[in-house]
Amino acid sequence: MDLYEYQGKQYFARFDIPVSPGGLAGTVAEAVEVAERVGYPVVVKAQVLVGGRGKAGGVKLATGRAEAEEHARSILGLDIKGHVVRRVWVEHASDIAREYYASFTLDRTTKQHLCMCSARGGVDIEQVAEEEPGAIARLQVNPLDGIDRAGARRLAAEAGIDEEALDGVADVLVKLYRCYVEGDADLVEINPLILTPDGRVHALDAKVTLDDAAAFRHPEWDEWRDLSELDHRERLAREKGLQYVGLDGFVGIIANGAGLAMSTCDVVEQVGGEPANFLDVGGGASAEVMANALEVISTDEKVRSIFVNIFGGITRGEEVANGIVQALERVEIHAPIVIRLDGTNAEQGRAILAGHASDRLVSLPTMIEAARKATELAGGSPR
Repeated sequence: MDLYEYQGKQYFARFDIPVSPGGLAGTVAEAVEVAERVGYPVVVKAQVLVGGRGKAGGVKLATGRAEAEEHARSILGLDIKGHVVRRVWVEHASDIAREYYASFTLDRTTKQHLCMCSARGGVDIEQVAEEEPGAIARLQVNPLDGIDRAGARRLAAEAGIDEEALDGVADVLVKLYRCYVEGDADLVEINPLILTPDGRVHALDAKVTLDDAAAFRHPEWDEWRDLSELDHRERLAREKGLQYVGLDGFVGIIANGAGLAMSTCDVVEQVGGEPANFLDVGGGASAEVMANALEVISTDEKVRSIFVNIFGGITRGEEVANGIVQALERVEIHAPIVIRLDGTNAEQGRAILAGHASDRLVSLPTMIEAARKATELAGGSPR
C-alpha cells in the first residue's frame, strides 16, 4: 500500500523522524486555516500517488493569505497524470542549505535490507544513478544486526554528506530503519532530506510503501486505504478481500495462488489472448469466494470470456467444483467460462463440472488447452 506524502510524514513522526509542521486540507478555506496556524510562508502540495507534482503545478509557495487561497484553489481539482487532486498538504516552508537522499528497501537478491544515501538529493534517484552512480552510497544491512549510529554515520560520510550534517543524517537513518522494520514497510524514502541554515536535518518529503502482508498486525492502516484511487473493479475486489489487478485485455482470469495467476496470464498471452486482469482467490475456492471473484470480473465490460484455473493442493477438487457450480447459480454471468481443474481429487471435480457442461461452461484438463479455448470463445485467434 502506497501512502500519500502527508500519511508518510505522519508515519515518520511516529518514529521521531523530524518533519515540517503542517496539515491536510480538502477545501480552500481549510487550506488557509492550516496556513495561518503553521505560519507563513507555507508550501501548498497536491496529494496524489504519482510523481511530477511540481512540474504539473501541484506544489506552490505562498507568502500570505491571498497566495494561499489562490494556490489552494488552483491545485484542488487539478489533474496530474490522470489523478485528480482532492486534498492538499499545507506545511510551513523550510529554508534549505543542502538537499540529501536516504532510503531503505529490501534487496531480494542478497536477502538483506538495502540502505541508500546520497548528497545529491532533490532529484530522482534513478537520474543520480545514471549520471553519477558513485554519488550513491549503499549499505547491505543484515536483518539480524540492523544499523547503529556509528554505521549510519560512516555511510553518510561515504555518501559525501556535509560535516555539519553527519550527526543529524546518521540520527535520521537509524530512526528511518526502525520505521522501515518495525513499521512493516517495503520502502521508506526521504527525498529531499534537508539541512537547514541553522544546522537542523529533517524530512521535507516522504515516500512510504507498506507491506500488505503485514496488515493483520496494523488495524490502524485501514483508515489510510484510499478506495477512491482505485477503479471500480479494484474497489469491489478490495471490498471483497480479493487480490485483483485490472489489465486491458479481454480474457478474465481467476486462479488460486499468485504464482498460478501470473502463469495463467502468461499462458493466455502465449496462445494469442490478452488477460483482462490478475485475480488471486487465495488457497481455497469456496462458493462464496468464487461468487465474489466472478462478480468482480463480470463488472468489466471488456471481458468476453473467463478462464478459471484452479490447482487443488490442500483444497480438494470436488469441493472446488461444487463451489464453482454454486457460485454460477448465485451470480449472473454473461461471458462463457472455461475451467481447468487439477490436483487433489481433480477427476471427481471434473466429473461434477461435466454434469453442468454447455457451450457456455467448458472444462478442459490442461492449462494450455483451457487458455486456447478461452481465447477462442472471446473471439480471439488462439495460437
